[in-house]
Amino acid sequence: MSEVILSVVGTAQDGGLPQANCFCENCKRALADPRFKRTAASLAIVLPEENKWHLIEATPDLREQMARLQMRYGMESKLMSSIFLSHAHIGHYPGLMFLGKESINSHQLPVMAGTKMIKVLENNAPWNQLTVLENINVQEIFDRQPVSISSEVTVTPIIVPHRNEFSETFAFWIKGPNKKVLFIPDIDRWDEWDIDIREAAKEADICFLDGTFHSPQDLEKIGRDYRQIPHPVMTETMERLQDLVGETKIYFTHLNHSNPVLQKDRLRKEIEAKGFYIADEEMEFRI
Repeated sequence: MSEVILSVVGTAQDGGLPQANCFCENCKRALADPRFKRTAASLAIVLPEENKWHLIEATPDLREQMARLQMRYGMESKLMSSIFLSHAHIGHYPGLMFLGKESINSHQLPVMAGTKMIKVLENNAPWNQLTVLENINVQEIFDRQPVSISSEVTVTPIIVPHRNEFSETFAFWIKGPNKKVLFIPDIDRWDEWDIDIREAAKEADICFLDGTFHSPQDLEKIGRDYRQIPHPVMTETMERLQDLVGETKIYFTHLNHSNPVLQKDRLRKEIEAKGFYIADEEMEFRI
């Protein structure tokens, strides 16, 4: 049985930490101390014995994220074997630009995307240049249809409700030889999904769930209305899944720059005391 590593590449909401034009407490700290910064949410599936890796999400932080991962696993200059895209929001696909002729100039790199997402890439500049010049080879993926990336690993997209202005939004099941992982960086409300999050989480060994906001008060501090940016708050998710603690490892990711859990203080300890976790970059899991 081959070793399969799931590596946490990024953990921030689309805008990262620090976020542009923000001088909240968290952003100022990240500006002053690079150890506090976070890059946009992403995962990698590393297959050391095959000298291959696959990326989920092409974030705006792709350059830094790639370099860190390649150096960590001794794969310097080794491009990912494929990229899976969840949807067309700024934290999830703009990293594709680094595959173009101005930078990496890749050749037919497989990019796995939904039907609407493919239209975004093929019909709109500058993304269509990547397909015209064959930097990427866009391949269509479908709801609940597994994609094999090795003899022992599959990635299965699942449609989730989100603000789909341009494309559908996928979550992903990642199934290795030993463990099954659920990755949902973005979703509007648990009650809007046609799948019960509790039943889905119960099926997983590890979950990485939308932790954008700890509570509605996160946004009040920066003058934004939580009702206009729907995400399940961490407090609600913990209430729903509390009885699964000990059965499923549940990590929060896609953390907004205003989220108080970023301060790694009393609040984070309270969350961990309840049996939940905050995802940190460069965490790794044998799956």
